[in-house]
Amino acid sequence: MMSGSESGSDGMPMGNQGDLASRNLVLESKRFYLDVKENQRGRFIKIAEISADGRKNQILMTFSTAALFNQNLLNFIDFYHDLDKLNPDSLQQGELKSEVMYMDDKKYHMDLKENARGRFLKVSETFTRGYSRFQVFIPADGMAEFQHNLGELIQEYDNGDAEEALNAPQNKHLRIENKNFYFDIKRNQQGRYMSILEVKGSYRNAILIPESGWESFRDVLDEYVTQSKNN
Repeated sequence: MMSGSESGSDGMPMGNQGDLASRNLVLESKRFYLDVKENQRGRFIKIAEISADGRKNQILMTFSTAALFNQNLLNFIDFYHDLDKLNPDSLQQGELKSEVMYMDDKKYHMDLKENARGRFLKVSETFTRGYSRFQVFIPADGMAEFQHNLGELIQEYDNGDAEEALNAPQNKHLRIENKNFYFDIKRNQQGRYMSILEVKGSYRNAILIPESGWESFRDVLDEYVTQSKNN
């Protein structure tokens, strides 16, 4: 069931902070707010969950993140519909299905779980430094309605970021020894480039490689790998 309304104007100039649109969903005993906002850095979506007892949880997503999340959500919905009926006497430990998205300096977990009260999707937002974690819990029966409304907001208010994210190479993550490496494809006025972020505890270092140099960068790595195997 959905209640509430959309509001806002698509003509808000960049640099001003404000709401462009808002939707209000009631899923089981919880109320969810999907707010499209804009600030100096661009447009983003705030997802807020308010439980029956008044507790509030929220996460933030850029439009590129929200587009990938919404696409993954379709897979979770299909998977959920193929599950057998919940058996409270034989609950599965851990996740029924999981997905991780690496976006800029954040990591998003999607975990479909079950307990005695039912099945639900836990969505967690974590900074790559690992210091902060925010999360919302979406009832599994409400995932389709949630996905539908989020998809409509993305389609109506996307200024190109969401479409580009769906067509771009997906971000990658590698853990090597005690370091984490995050590979992101981004774009600026000069064109596309690859950002490689190295994270170890509180230490962070990034290098940027223009698209024109990707093949040469790969060739140097291939040469070193070949030489090391031969020595």
